[in-house]
Amino acid sequence: MNIDEQVELLMLGTEYGDEELKQAMQRELRERLLLAEKEKRPLRVYCGYDPTSTDLHLGHTISMRKLRQFQDLGHEVTFLIGSYTALVGDPSDKNKARPVLTQEQVAENAKTYAEQAFRVLDREKTIVRYNGEWLSELSLVDLIRLGQNFTVQQFLARENFAKRLESGEPIFLHETFYALMQGYDAVAMRTDVQVGGTDQLFNIIVAGRKLQEALGQKPLVGIICGILPGTDGVKRMSKSTGNIVPINTGAEDMYGKVMSIPDFAMPQYARLVTRWSPHEIEAFEAGVKAGTVHPRDAKMKLAREIASIFYGDSEALTAEQAFVNLFQQGNIPDEMPEYALKTGQSVLEVLIASGMVTSKNEGRRMVDQKGVRLEGETLEDPMAAFPHPGVLQVGKRKFVRVK
Repeated sequence: MNIDEQVELLMLGTEYGDEELKQAMQRELRERLLLAEKEKRPLRVYCGYDPTSTDLHLGHTISMRKLRQFQDLGHEVTFLIGSYTALVGDPSDKNKARPVLTQEQVAENAKTYAEQAFRVLDREKTIVRYNGEWLSELSLVDLIRLGQNFTVQQFLARENFAKRLESGEPIFLHETFYALMQGYDAVAMRTDVQVGGTDQLFNIIVAGRKLQEALGQKPLVGIICGILPGTDGVKRMSKSTGNIVPINTGAEDMYGKVMSIPDFAMPQYARLVTRWSPHEIEAFEAGVKAGTVHPRDAKMKLAREIASIFYGDSEALTAEQAFVNLFQQGNIPDEMPEYALKTGQSVLEVLIASGMVTSKNEGRRMVDQKGVRLEGETLEDPMAAFPHPGVLQVGKRKFVRVK
């Protein structure tokens, strides 16, 4: 790839909320790539991941896909586990303070992170580090000096803090440390490029760049990736809302979940979590829009690509065949009753309200017997929030389309 093609690829799927900022980052990225080519050295690129839970979902892998693009172009990639930032908890996308984790909880969660990341990243080309290496060495005086570079107003102006201030929700002092700590990560690793989601805009563009400049380094280029919607196509993918596509559950499960997303969400998934080039994505979207490709066929291609990333071509094809056998070869009727999902309903409540079972006991029994499936995926907890719209099957012959 020439430099223009590299910039086009690396800026694919980025969102800054400000066109001038995006153009500035694009220019700086081009300059860094040209300089790296001239100096014959790789760019130092990283993204940080706080191990606040044990498992990763497809939304987490957007930044990993971007890191992999940098790897494939020959740059040095660090997968940074936030062993110390996780102790504070990132307030960026929260309307209340995160619970403070213990070091033991963080260490336990971190064990699985890197292994899951290697489903996307090249294991041989990935540097794994923990930010406790340098953050644990900072003294109180060091923290004071870092804090001198920021004002309280800068933090209170952040959207999530401003909303909490307005609603009377407390903002704890330790939450302001997070941006300083993440900014110092960039300084400690002499970072050229930092990758993160739109919720990290302040931490990367403001804190990271400002601290690097204050400490005599050239400010990093921020590659800010869009946020992936969940299987409902609307809300951010999150375990708490039950709309996730886990990356550690099997090809059939992943394929089925991607097939359950609304048609309008396909372009976002194509841009954010596939290996396709900008031109391939453009052709994919154009085919659907023009009607030359049926949305079902486009979604199958998308599901096959995503499952293949994590489980390989063979398992992805097997998952696709299983899906076809279930949904396209007469096992699922074309006509079925419909049910309008209500906010907050559990699996059991939907089973009863849609008439699929006659009692709570019957509903629980069908779930316990693995007889309740949504879009081919077995539902195992009757009290869990109903995951997403789709074809709900109870036993062998009862079907309802949940909308």
